[in-house]
Amino acid sequence: MQKKVAIIGAGPAGLTAAYLLGKAKQEVVVFEKDPQYVGGISRTETYKGYSFDIGGHRFFSKSKEVEDFWTEILGDEMLERPRSSRIYYNKKYFSYPLVAMDALKKLGIIESVLCVLSYLKARMFPVKNPQNFEDWVSNQFGKRLFNIFFKTYTEKLWGIPCKEISADWAAQRIKGLSLSSAIWNALFPSKGGGDKDKLIKTLIDSFRYPKKGPGMMWEVCRDKCLAMGVKVEMNTGVQEIHYNGNHQWSVKTSAGNTLDGFDYVLSSAPMRELIASTFPKMPDAAFHAAQQLNYRDFITVVLICRDKDAFTDNWIYIHDPSVKVGRIQNFKSWSPYMVPDPEMACYGLEYFCFEGDGLWTSSNESLIDRAKSEIEQIGLVKGENVVDGYVVRQPKAYPVYDHFYKANVGAVRDALKDYPGLYLVGRNGMHKYNNQDHSMMTAMLAAKNIIAGKEVYDLWDVNEDAEYHEGGLRGAEESGKVAGRMVPQKLNS
Repeated sequence: MQKKVAIIGAGPAGLTAAYLLGKAKQEVVVFEKDPQYVGGISRTETYKGYSFDIGGHRFFSKSKEVEDFWTEILGDEMLERPRSSRIYYNKKYFSYPLVAMDALKKLGIIESVLCVLSYLKARMFPVKNPQNFEDWVSNQFGKRLFNIFFKTYTEKLWGIPCKEISADWAAQRIKGLSLSSAIWNALFPSKGGGDKDKLIKTLIDSFRYPKKGPGMMWEVCRDKCLAMGVKVEMNTGVQEIHYNGNHQWSVKTSAGNTLDGFDYVLSSAPMRELIASTFPKMPDAAFHAAQQLNYRDFITVVLICRDKDAFTDNWIYIHDPSVKVGRIQNFKSWSPYMVPDPEMACYGLEYFCFEGDGLWTSSNESLIDRAKSEIEQIGLVKGENVVDGYVVRQPKAYPVYDHFYKANVGAVRDALKDYPGLYLVGRNGMHKYNNQDHSMMTAMLAAKNIIAGKEVYDLWDVNEDAEYHEGGLRGAEESGKVAGRMVPQKLNS
């Protein structure tokens, strides 16, 4: 039986669901508030022929289903790219992942010995049941390496002390990585091949990438959706969604139009915004919990420069408190097709901020001047070689993992059982610091549930490696069993 599905947001989660539902002959309408771009934070913007990513997106997944999806959409338009990144600390550049001799030489023998002793102390006397980022990372690396390679960058990223960041974020983002595993990888690097499931994502040395940036994936996906009859409404935000009873939903758009008769709503919109726009209003506990969720925003300042072979990394983490820039992308190293003139280079300087603060409200001109000054200060590019600049502001780039986020998300999840047909998907929809492949997997499972007409999969059991709980979706399908528990249908944003 054909279902009618509304999808809020044309990012990776929304378009993945739209494509799979379109293939299954469902009636689908996608609402995207951006007038031009699809892909959400995985879009590719352009300026004077230069293409740039909003944050840097590697196409690598432990999920074969996700990898196959990318291949189905773009095929030979995907490049295999070497991963190259460094950390800038104490006026020196350190290879990342760690290269043992490089780190020893640049830290110096005394500092290196102190770091190892600090690590051994942490292993012998760890913080029991660490609840915050600082304690979790110190357990894995030792306090000294935490202060060198984690504290400054992390506090730039989140704008709050490491003690106020939940340990969940560290466990999710650097799962399986410790000082010993990093050194082992440095001394005995992977030669390629092998079991992908055993790789630590932080340590991969190559990845796939679309020729013209991640937005190319989602632009082609949108076009394929349109060819299947999926409607994609650009420049159309969603003001309200209404559950009308009897498993029926209506959607009120920013243009004031109301569309009725939806069996399902999938939303990748920020949970805080979606819950405030859902009617009947959720119970006070869930409603107020959603309003307590916080987000971190960021600005990318794009600098177009004469290419003087400044650096070849994909990106560099800036662990220097004397500058505000947190990370620098080199778009030519992501893909040479993103820079139209081989004599030029295009860099993206990322500034983490809160919407409305001093950085966010700065003029584009002052932001470009700051970026030129800071990239010269850290010794990468002389200001005289910068010929142009462009600014992109990205609200709600990162859901904040403070000490209260888990309870707040839990309160919303508990309330969703009374809103059948509403799914939350993707990073902001589920308030999970998802990678692109993780977001896609939540959408894939939502689409499977809709096509099946029943709750076969619990989206919240997708883990940080885009695998389904207890062995991954592939394992569940191969065994003919569902690994997760049967649960009521969940709201997805």
